[in-house]
Amino acid sequence: MGSASPKHTCLKLEIPSKTQRERIFVKGTWFSSHFDLFITDGLQAWTCLASEEEVEDRASQWDQPVSEYIDLGEKYLGFQQPGSVYGFDDAGSGHKRLSWTFEKEGTKLEWRWKCQLSPNSKKTTADILDFLMDANIRLSDEVVSKTQSFERLREEAEKCLTQSEKLSKEKEEFESAIYAKFVGVLNSKKKKLRELRDKLSKQGPAVQEPVEEDPQSTDRTETFDEGSDDEKSGEEVEKEDVKEDVGTSKDVPARRERGRGRGRGRKRK
Repeated sequence: MGSASPKHTCLKLEIPSKTQRERIFVKGTWFSSHFDLFITDGLQAWTCLASEEEVEDRASQWDQPVSEYIDLGEKYLGFQQPGSVYGFDDAGSGHKRLSWTFEKEGTKLEWRWKCQLSPNSKKTTADILDFLMDANIRLSDEVVSKTQSFERLREEAEKCLTQSEKLSKEKEEFESAIYAKFVGVLNSKKKKLRELRDKLSKQGPAVQEPVEEDPQSTDRTETFDEGSDDEKSGEEVEKEDVKEDVGTSKDVPARRERGRGRGRGRKRK
């Protein structure tokens, strides 16, 4: 059950004691449903081979899935977590109890397992050292590979920077040449324009030809003027007639009365 691809961790722990800080190395092999622990202080070694049944029982006590319980152990034994209190205490008969504290939903809990004294401390310690050496070699190779990759990237970056500076310089030179040609053409055009302006100024002002007037338009104008004089004279005559009529308007009713009287007299005859 998932034993084909286990995960491995190795942690150096410093456990405070009454006299001094005890240093131990804890190697963990993590499967999908169980795990194995190998511990050494350089002199003695201990092992903890947790079975699937034991892991399932511990996980059920904390209301956790087995996978979550194993991930928790891998997290705290892969890297020493700040704020957690680790312990490696005597459990009698040469055995030890490995523990650490953590918080879950505001409650402080303790994860602990009993470790048996290894039947062959020398072999267990050697296996841990071999794992550390292999891991160190892999890390060293990875560091060398990363360093070489970084150097290649740095060289490529420097080449790109040099090429960019070269292109920028060529661009500036090209723009300068184009601007110089443009200025030359512009100055030549200005010179030609000045020559044309001077030539025109020497010829003097242009003679303007008289504009021929349309005879019809002059006739119409004269007719309009003449008509206006006639209208003025006519208006004056009318004003005089009006004055005369106004002056004799008082006699009109008398004449009409006379006429009427005469008519009536004739009828009486």
